[in-house]
Amino acid sequence: MFFKLNVTGLKKGEIVTEKITSKNNDRVKFAVKLRDKDNFRKSQGLFFIEGARLCADAALSGVQIYELYVTEKAMTKYSEYISCVEKVSARCFCVSEEVAEKLGDTKNPQGVFCICKMLDKKTNIGKIKYNGKYIALDNVSNPSNFGAVVRTAEAVGLNGVIVSGGCDIYNPKSQRAAMGSLFRLDVVQTDDLPLLLSSLSENGMKIYAGVPDSGATKITDADMSGGVVTVIGNEGDGISAETCAVSEPVTIPMKGRAESLNAAAAASIMIWEMMR
Repeated sequence: MFFKLNVTGLKKGEIVTEKITSKNNDRVKFAVKLRDKDNFRKSQGLFFIEGARLCADAALSGVQIYELYVTEKAMTKYSEYISCVEKVSARCFCVSEEVAEKLGDTKNPQGVFCICKMLDKKTNIGKIKYNGKYIALDNVSNPSNFGAVVRTAEAVGLNGVIVSGGCDIYNPKSQRAAMGSLFRLDVVQTDDLPLLLSSLSENGMKIYAGVPDSGATKITDADMSGGVVTVIGNEGDGISAETCAVSEPVTIPMKGRAESLNAAAAASIMIWEMMR
């Protein structure tokens, strides 16, 4: 039977003195599977994060942290960050450098890792402010693009991000690119983006679909007053026909021979225009 994380009866900051030195330890296998498998994360309701700053951001943002794994070297080097996490983590484990290499999803892991409870990101139209500004991602599949959009959205002051399909928002690459913004920004997930956008339109929001079409309205000429949602599509296929049908097409004027922009770059421009 595969190891199952027991999250009952834990005391915050409980330090487990036994050091984990084997890469074949059941807890290590469990954490690696959380790191690598979307479906396993969903079935467990947990996700895995790596890095001293990101783990501290999670702790300071109120994310429920079940387990912290840290090397002795990291305890010294990142003591301030780790102190934040220890205070709220249910259990804390010291791991060897070999185990840290196994846990790490990066080339040179810092030796700080957490297992956390998933955030409430389910569809809830009540979360959306009808006079707010949102970017919607229609099947964006690159986790680095997703994370970059979330980070930009928070930095510029968007009300939130709407996600339909595409990459798992808890993918480690998504987490790193978002740099903690996922913990703080409203991210609403939906299985039916056209239906959600239609509902928002009925409540007075303007819905724009970003398309590489010179005949569409220039993004700089679009009316961005009041509540607005702009949609960015899949890196290869663009926005679905169903979503386009409930949106007004807008485009980013381009010069040169490039046919389109990277999804994260296009989203950044649209986010700026919404907030300008």
